[in-house]
Amino acid sequence: MKIERIGFMTPGDMGQAVALQLKNKGFTVCTALEKRSDRSKNMAKEIGLTDLGSIARLSAECDLIMSVMNPGAAVEFAREAAAAIGAQSKKPTFIDCNAVAPDTMREIDELMKAAGARCLDGGIIGPPPRGDAKTSLYISGPGAGDLAEIGNEQLRVTVMSEKLGDASAIKICYAAFNKGTQGLLLEALMAAHRLGVYEALEKQLLGSRADAYNGLLRALPNMPPKAYRWVPEMYQIAKTFEGVGMTPRIFQGEADMFEMIAATALGKETPENRDRSRTGKDVIKQLGDDRS
Repeated sequence: MKIERIGFMTPGDMGQAVALQLKNKGFTVCTALEKRSDRSKNMAKEIGLTDLGSIARLSAECDLIMSVMNPGAAVEFAREAAAAIGAQSKKPTFIDCNAVAPDTMREIDELMKAAGARCLDGGIIGPPPRGDAKTSLYISGPGAGDLAEIGNEQLRVTVMSEKLGDASAIKICYAAFNKGTQGLLLEALMAAHRLGVYEALEKQLLGSRADAYNGLLRALPNMPPKAYRWVPEMYQIAKTFEGVGMTPRIFQGEADMFEMIAATALGKETPENRDRSRTGKDVIKQLGDDRS
């Protein structure tokens, strides 16, 4: 498979950073900004993505379509892309790189099969790869090795297998461990704040669980603006776990927690405009005080 032009949707915080690494590797990276937000348009402009306007034109002119977006929008975008691909002679490869359950990934695959396109499964683990940050892109599915060439030192590609769903599975399990832990610990600390025992709990944690507590404080300043995207991700984790005979209820509850955070003033910020001086303890206090 020869890859020269990559159609990329959408240039959000993670998407912009991944798209930039693809550009750095020498690919022409295009997007479709018709009906997109001003934020998406500005982020695409910042790194010089080629705007092809519509999804139809994107699918007609690119060799590979990459979906990196809010997991709650993944199936709808795949459906729109499949409709465009089905109406044209060119059949680009489509890779979904979102935090979706393996069963959701198979649903997306069926849409692409019906359109006559090959579908691959991707899972991104790590921070947006900008500055010195590095992230991992796991890929699985038929001919997944064809995409090994898109990686570089900051976007580290791991080809897992020819089995669709493997990349989604590792992403989902990692997200359950990482984001699920953050949500649970934050909920405990918010409750302690509202109950008036935060200082006492902090003293206990610093004496017995300092690594976990300090690690959470470091992560929290970045989290609230992303909470709205973590809501559908928690539901995809719940769907995955239920599919293998485990309870979905833990992560359905986590979705409620992140939905609550997304509705606060902190949750309505963006990663670009958040207050960079805000500490993890500030986040706990502000969320604990916010009863909206």
